[in-house]
Amino acid sequence: MLRLKLSTVWMALGLTITLLFTGCADSNYDPTKDWSIDKLYNEAKDEMTAGAYDKAIGMYEKLEGRAAGTLLAQQAQLDKAWAQYKTNEPVQAVATLDRFIKLNPASPALDYALYLKGLVNFNDNLGLFSSWTDQDLAERDPKQAKESFEAFRELLIRFPDSKYSVDARLRMAFIKNSLARSDVHVARFYYQRGAYVAAINRAQTTVQEYRDVPAVEEALFIMVQSYDKLGLNQLRDDTKRVLETSYPNTVFLYPERLAAKKSWWKFWQ
Repeated sequence: MLRLKLSTVWMALGLTITLLFTGCADSNYDPTKDWSIDKLYNEAKDEMTAGAYDKAIGMYEKLEGRAAGTLLAQQAQLDKAWAQYKTNEPVQAVATLDRFIKLNPASPALDYALYLKGLVNFNDNLGLFSSWTDQDLAERDPKQAKESFEAFRELLIRFPDSKYSVDARLRMAFIKNSLARSDVHVARFYYQRGAYVAAINRAQTTVQEYRDVPAVEEALFIMVQSYDKLGLNQLRDDTKRVLETSYPNTVFLYPERLAAKKSWWKFWQ
């Protein structure tokens, strides 16, 4: 009787071990093991088209190893970066692109890599809804915007005739004004709290670094107000003349002009 029970225990233990090994074997099974690199790339591309970015990323990583040193491996890196971007993984996407740029300095897709790097860090979502939320890109940490600007700038310097250059210039203009508005936002914050010297310094940064953007108008006005609060009348008047000359229709000095632009019967404006 005892012998029967022991044999039963050993059988159960053996079955358990078998199942464990089978499970491990199944978990390590790679269905792509015998695929050609072309099939692997096409399957990864299909997964990305279907929106299965996580699956696509895994396949592209395998392809990078199997097709190392080929143009297909380069394409896999770029596609992987795009998939990481689409899954809201900007840090991983930028790391992938930096690695691509470092390892493939002569790649025919280098301009695209730089463009994509700028695009990953470019985010205008809040800017699109600023009229509703009273917040925009200018009120956020400008670090990503600056990194995006630098990537686009490098693209234009190295590949001025790239097919991505037109869009890059437009995005740079947007970023430049957003960065200027970021400085104005800080200057306004200082002014509202009575830190007039700090407000002047921050507004001057906007005027000096971003001469040709709309945000300069308010920067000059903050300087006029701050000089006035400090009793620096000569500097106030000089800055006011610059503001009036540069922006003859400014509504900061003459707010009544804004009201005049709206017809009385268009009460929804």
